[in-house]
Amino acid sequence: MSCVGLAQANECVVLLHGLIRSSTSMNKMQRELDDAGFVTANIDYPSRDYTIEELADMAVPQGLAECRSHDGVERIHFVTHSLGGILVRQYLSGNEIPELGRVVMLGPPNQGSIAADDMGGVPGFEWLNGPAGRQLGKGEDSVPRRLGPADFELGVIAGSRTIDPITSAVLDDPDDGRVSVEDTKLEGMTDFVVVEHSHAFMMRMQRPIELTIRFLRTGAFESE
Repeated sequence: MSCVGLAQANECVVLLHGLIRSSTSMNKMQRELDDAGFVTANIDYPSRDYTIEELADMAVPQGLAECRSHDGVERIHFVTHSLGGILVRQYLSGNEIPELGRVVMLGPPNQGSIAADDMGGVPGFEWLNGPAGRQLGKGEDSVPRRLGPADFELGVIAGSRTIDPITSAVLDDPDDGRVSVEDTKLEGMTDFVVVEHSHAFMMRMQRPIELTIRFLRTGAFESE
């Protein structure tokens, strides 16, 4: 992309999708990152089958291994959607990544989402969302709320458009249909931006993609 220039071949990006999604949801982001000169590792993980702790120990090491398998990679970044960002936080709470570069989280429930609490009693919630879904709320089982602040370079992209009025009814405005803008924020984050996109599709939209690449290259979403 001309707005950010090309990355060096020694930089790899691990992509982690969200809950009830697959790596295909990150395919457009991956293609744009490839075009920008990054090496990429788009990780597929069974988001509905395990707890956040178990998923973090599966997905993050797999991404690291794929990046490290490329000769010359010296820096490893992460680009995540929703639950994927919480997996990175969970992993870093107990592990170090010597090559860690920058992290971009799209629509992360960093403060939990009240929607997970309110919808948790609906029949079929557990079947659809699995054990990790229940851990994304704001109650005593919340994993995001017990994890600490960011001590790494973090850019957060929040969405302010919803296509789900039922879920949005329990969220503070503005929201993206799954998490409120305010609940995406995390103490210690380096930069923050709001885009007019919904939770389900923001990682496929051009502006969030361009902002992601700019942050990975410069450490900021907007040019000075």
